[in-house]
Amino acid sequence: MPLPARPCCSYGADGSRLLHFEDFGPGNARRILEQYGDTYRIFNDDLQGTGAITLAAVLAAVKVSDVPMRDQRVVVFGAGTAGVGIADQLRDAMVRDGAPRDQATSQVWLIDKPGLLSTDTPDLRDFQQVYARPADEVAGWSRDGDSISLLETVRQVKPTILLGTSTVPGAFTREVIETMTAGTERPIVFPLSNPTSRIEATPSDVLNWSQGKALIATGIPVDPIEYNGTTYQIGQANNALLFPGLGLGTVVAGATRITPGMLLASAQAVADQVDVSTPGAPLLPPVENIRESSAITASAVVRASMRDSVATNQHADPDQAVRDWMWEPVYAAGNA
Repeated sequence: MPLPARPCCSYGADGSRLLHFEDFGPGNARRILEQYGDTYRIFNDDLQGTGAITLAAVLAAVKVSDVPMRDQRVVVFGAGTAGVGIADQLRDAMVRDGAPRDQATSQVWLIDKPGLLSTDTPDLRDFQQVYARPADEVAGWSRDGDSISLLETVRQVKPTILLGTSTVPGAFTREVIETMTAGTERPIVFPLSNPTSRIEATPSDVLNWSQGKALIATGIPVDPIEYNGTTYQIGQANNALLFPGLGLGTVVAGATRITPGMLLASAQAVADQVDVSTPGAPLLPPVENIRESSAITASAVVRASMRDSVATNQHADPDQAVRDWMWEPVYAAGNA
């Protein structure tokens, strides 16, 4: 009988292992993490992986926008497992950058099928409730029937970051992008839905509508885009850029669990692999360099696990330890 989800493991030489699971129902994935995440080495790709790789792209974009992480205002369009997982990672990054937790939470707005989620929205899922806006806060906002639209939310919030995890094609309209651009100098716009037929807006449209100001990453591969004499490389928020290094670093360190600090370190390590000082540079490294990228990420994870006091293996040189543990796919002569 086929399994309903895809679990897999990373193994260390000392027998340590990390259980990586994905495609569980949204309620089950979060429940399992909350119940077992403090006692076992487990990692959910939908919640933590998508959140961390999106955070990596955001951290790279923040270097360009020059707005500190603690001051970001985030609108997430599509408040399912992936969307709220991303919200959690961005909120935690704001806290690490100095924002009080309550303030960081208040700087995230979630939009789903009922529109902007507020405390009087019926049938909120447990993981959405923490971000629901107080009903009296949005009482005077314009409504389309009973719901507050994406456009109205952008008008009121003036977000610095707009994320799409909705699979609603074309949801990021010209008016939405132009309104966002009017409220922030370098809007961070990530239409992350896939496949291409489900993307919230094409990167070329976002560039045109923002007059080249938007900082963009997507969930699909995108060819380079020419705009006003500059070639824009669009980074792909592919979880494969992050989870191999996270898994490797976890088993090299023999970490007893994956901490928020380890997730943040993995995201920062990915972000640091791109030079965003050149106009049009991508916000994420190319997937083609996955082996070297994973080694860099793993070293950062080992260091973070030692800082967080969850490492059972102490390494004076984490970089060399990671290289020593990596498998080299080399065949002896005559055994091909």
